[in-house]
Amino acid sequence: MIQNIEPHEYRNEYRPQPPEDDSILLYYEGRKILIRTEDDEIAFLTFGEAKKYSSEIWENYTYLFSIDGQRYYLADGIDPDDFPEYHLEDKQYFRSARPKYRQFAAVTGWQLYRWYQSRRYCGRCGEPMIQDEKERMMRCPQCGLMEFPKICPAVIIGLTHGNKILMSKYAGREYKKYALLAGFNEIGESIEETVRREVMEEVGLKVKNIRYYKSQPWSFTDTLLLGFFCELDGDDSITLDQDELALAEWFEREKMPVKEEDLSLTNEMMMAFKNGDV
Repeated sequence: MIQNIEPHEYRNEYRPQPPEDDSILLYYEGRKILIRTEDDEIAFLTFGEAKKYSSEIWENYTYLFSIDGQRYYLADGIDPDDFPEYHLEDKQYFRSARPKYRQFAAVTGWQLYRWYQSRRYCGRCGEPMIQDEKERMMRCPQCGLMEFPKICPAVIIGLTHGNKILMSKYAGREYKKYALLAGFNEIGESIEETVRREVMEEVGLKVKNIRYYKSQPWSFTDTLLLGFFCELDGDDSITLDQDELALAEWFEREKMPVKEEDLSLTNEMMMAFKNGDV
């Protein structure tokens, strides 16, 4: 999965320190990130490269995380046109970009970029927020409101019926391949209740024997994904929620339209069923 970058070591403790010349500068514009490609591998701008054009980056930066001891930052005050070897690439590109640890860095940085962009003002009193010095937190100096990074719990559901599993396609989304049922946890419900509710809402089926499988951080949607397998309880006739899904079908293991990749929990769960591991 995208977060499995071993032997590289990801450290997310908030320990802001001034950047060095070899520190990574992650620059985003909306859905896009500034990168360079060489031999089909991506690279990011460093502070050493950027300082030739703007001294402001040494003042306007936000510490993100480190990988293998190399620190990554968000920074303002640069013009992408100053770096002809670099270009802006849409975030969808990072579903397949390599090397994998830089792929992970790009999407994790994008999640934090979007959070910082949306927390500039206090949601309670409207005053400008400031970054806390000890924690990854935005704090209102006027009323004291504290805002931490947005993480939304959601479920991925492998619904099985004997030798078959339910696979679906989303309605109205960029992602067009087969996936498993999924949905966000709602206020006041346990994560197991989320599994039952999402299956009933999306395909009109009841479930039993809910079993936890594995989790995954998914920065594309600010989500912590929790994977579950469960079994059909009763009739297998599907009542499709067409606002959420384009289709939903039962597939036998041997006929599942899926190939292995190393990005998502959804794919790992589908392959686990296809290979008879669950």
